[in-house]
Amino acid sequence: MFEDFLQKTYYGNTVLDWLIALAIIVGALLVGKALYWIFGNIVKQFTKKTKTRLDDIVIDMIEEPIVFIVTIAGVWYGINRLELPETAERWLGNIIQFLIILTIAWLITRLLDSFYKEYVVPLVSKTETDLDDQLLPILQKGTKLTVWSVGTIVALNNAGYDVGALIAGLGIGGLALAMAARDTVSNVFGGLTIFADRPFKLHDRIQIAGFDGFIRDIGVRSTRLETLEGRLVTIPNSKFSDTPVENVSLEPSRKVVSNLGLTYDTTPEQMKRAMEILQDIVAQNDSAEDKVLVSFNAFGDSAMNILFIYYIKSDADILGTQTHINMEILTRFTAEELEFAFPTQTLYNKQV
Repeated sequence: MFEDFLQKTYYGNTVLDWLIALAIIVGALLVGKALYWIFGNIVKQFTKKTKTRLDDIVIDMIEEPIVFIVTIAGVWYGINRLELPETAERWLGNIIQFLIILTIAWLITRLLDSFYKEYVVPLVSKTETDLDDQLLPILQKGTKLTVWSVGTIVALNNAGYDVGALIAGLGIGGLALAMAARDTVSNVFGGLTIFADRPFKLHDRIQIAGFDGFIRDIGVRSTRLETLEGRLVTIPNSKFSDTPVENVSLEPSRKVVSNLGLTYDTTPEQMKRAMEILQDIVAQNDSAEDKVLVSFNAFGDSAMNILFIYYIKSDADILGTQTHINMEILTRFTAEELEFAFPTQTLYNKQV
């Protein structure tokens, strides 16, 4: 009776054929699982003992795509044993081919990513110029886009689609596509402008559109800026074409302007001495440039003002230098009994 059940036909195949196909599919899944375990626990342990890292990288990158291809091939073999309608068989065959070709593209991009990470990035980091550091991410993304584009075209072609007609058909909607992609195109041209004009490079500090921070990544479409607060801001590259960019890192020196107010009971000799002290403080600071401007420039409402301008060298610690100079001013002015003024108001009451 059981043999009779196995010989019953459903959708053009006996129950036995359906069970065999199911067993092959389940077996393919188990083989995929077994391969994954073998790669992780045997092959990787073996490659760790070799002197080169190349085999570790290759095994790590091909592990998942190979397992997926083997599993898909097993599933296809199981389904192919069945007698299916020609349309269904062709449709399933096209899907399997499409998935396998895309998996191969996935495998190639993983290998290229590991190659860039393990060999190209360390080599580029040793060079003195920053241009290769900026071009490398674009090269990585461009290579990945190319591989996926070619893989998709080949997959569609093998799946039975007329890729040439499909591409030609895009011309009909070309205007709509151009309108939808105009922001992307402007961002790409903005990226080209950055590389052509080079208003900044990686790790430069810039100020743009109210943001102040350091350049962390320059891409084809956008640039990432790490603000002084540590937040990451993504700015479209088109923004750099129509917005002024201030490159703080390129400043020859940092100009510091201070207005010091002394009390009105300060004598001329003390005022002269105060200006001498300011000039001497800058002269003795190695982080400050020689040029300094000190001027008794105004009689304020509650103080006599001294304009104090000095310049900090570009490679110096800006905040540290300012702190040191301000501490010196406070210490030496206190020692000389030079008093800083604060807002005061004197009222005269006239009695009649």
